[in-house]
Amino acid sequence: MERPSLEINLPNTPEEGKLYVVDSLNNLNKLNVCPEESQHVLDEEDENTGGTAEYTAWSNIRNQCLFFVTLILTLIVSLALVSFVISLIIQTRNRMDQLSNRLIFEKKNIEELKKMNNMILKHLNQSGIKE
Repeated sequence: MERPSLEINLPNTPEEGKLYVVDSLNNLNKLNVCPEESQHVLDEEDENTGGTAEYTAWSNIRNQCLFFVTLILTLIVSLALVSFVISLIIQTRNRMDQLSNRLIFEKKNIEELKKMNNMILKHLNQSGIKE
């Protein structure tokens, strides 16, 4: 967004006055184009780095590398969590199978004990032993 340059015709003003007016217009233009804080930041970047294009390129490369490293770490952590959950599910299923087999075995033992109890009661009733 470019603004048209301001042309001021000062024929009777001495050279010092013209320079003052131009300097004032430049300061006003800086205030209108950039806020004061961002102008200081831009000035410092220009002084600290030889060129802003190189700084921006390295910054973009560094940001991309950081993004990919973060992405890879996130994928590794999520893969580890998924494998942990799957192993927990498998262990739980194995234990449930063991418990169900044990319950079935105990149920068979209880049924055999009931049959033996019934046989003993029949034998006692047939032999005539009563209390």
